[in-house]
Parts: sequence; C-alpha cells; structure tokens
Amino acid sequence: MKSVEIIMIPVKDRQKSKEFYLKLGFQIIVEAPAAHGETWIQMGIPGSDTTISLAGFQGIICETDNIKNEIANLKSKGIEVDKIDETPWGKFAWLKDLDGNSLCLHQK
Repeated sequence: MKSVEIIMIPVKDRQKSKEFYLKLGFQIIVEAPAAHGETWIQMGIPGSDTTISLAGFQGIICETDNIKNEIANLKSKGIEVDKIDETPWGKFAWLKDLDGNSLCLHQK
C-alpha cells in the first residue's frame, strides 16, 4: 500500500453532510450516481491527496500499484482478502481488521 486514498465516513444525509463539509473548506472532487440509486460524494481539502467519501458505511481505501501482489503479500501473513472487483474506476478488494473495520485496496 502506498497511501490512504479515501476515508469513507458514514452519514445519514449525504446532501446535508456535503453542505457541512463545504462550509469547513472541503471541495467536491466527485459527485456522481452510484450503485443502488445512491450518490457517490467524494470531497477533499485543497492541496491534499487524501479525500473523504460521504457514504452509507465506514471504510478506508488504500491505493496500491499492484493489487494482486498486495493481496498475495497479505494472504501470506494470514490476512483474508475478498475477491478483486473490477470497475470502471479501477480494481478493488475489501478486507476487515480484527475489530471488523472495513479496509479496501484500490488499484487505478
């Protein structure tokens, strides 16, 4: 893993939360239709590479250059990783930490 790319923040109302984060000085990076009729809202602080997503659940998305190698490395350490999902936005693979927190590998 080379960086924390996106921190997914669970919110009740994405539009109201978007307005709050705009007031804090965040900018909209992406606002687009997502699965199940929801809207993907990704925001960031100007000049920062790490962004947030206003989502229905929590998670941390970490960028990697080679998702297959990363998964093999994690599995060699006894860490279970779900299958790779290929999407128009890249390849994703989810895993959970010991407390059930969601982490995701992302290869662009």
